[in-house]
Amino acid sequence: MSQYLLSVIIPAYNEERYIYNILEKVQAVTLIGDVQKELVVVDDHSKDNTGAEVTRFRTNYPNVKIQYIRHEVNKGKGAALRTGIQHASGDFTIIQDADLEYNPEEFNRLLKPMIDGVADVVYGSRFMGDGPHRILFFWHTIGNKVLTFLSNALTNLNLTDMETCYKLFRSSIIKQIDLKENRFGFEPEVTAKISRVGGIRIYEVGIAYYGRTYAEGKKINYKDGFRAIYCILKYNIFSRQKSRINLQ
Repeated sequence: MSQYLLSVIIPAYNEERYIYNILEKVQAVTLIGDVQKELVVVDDHSKDNTGAEVTRFRTNYPNVKIQYIRHEVNKGKGAALRTGIQHASGDFTIIQDADLEYNPEEFNRLLKPMIDGVADVVYGSRFMGDGPHRILFFWHTIGNKVLTFLSNALTNLNLTDMETCYKLFRSSIIKQIDLKENRFGFEPEVTAKISRVGGIRIYEVGIAYYGRTYAEGKKINYKDGFRAIYCILKYNIFSRQKSRINLQ
């Protein structure tokens, strides 16, 4: 058996159309270095049949290691991620949205620097690499780049895609970070806080991106963009705290 386990955190809210498919895709991936997987689904109080679809998957794939946690009230994506991080038991933790915008086959791209022992955190950038990228919203892309630029200016990182879903962490590190944001402010908050961990090694790799439209279920909007700006300023300037994270 591998000495490593990857916890795949899947926050879900009203994803009955996609959740079964993404769970199948995640379980089907063979990871490098014989890394094993556990799936951690956090249902943020969905009003549809998301939970029933997870149950159907568990019935059809009884040998897959999977946890299903349901919030009693809707709290937001950031809160669902915190719950998932708390329940993760793997050596590494990665975030996987419940939709089909990101392909789990990309896990190995992110895992390689980790397995090679050179990285503590790996971001998957939608603006790097030669993989396919669905062409969708001009202003959404500009917004992402503006947020990344502002975050970089205050963290002194040179990321190309701070807002990406695909973030891979050593679990021992992400579990020590005191996260607060309940919605999409998770991305700038976690980036600000990991940037202050002394000696941390952050890498970025190019990934493909199969974006979906709002009609197809995309949830983030301009209000979340303004919240992201607020969070960049808050966690890098106004609520900046010295890191006490232990990298060992």
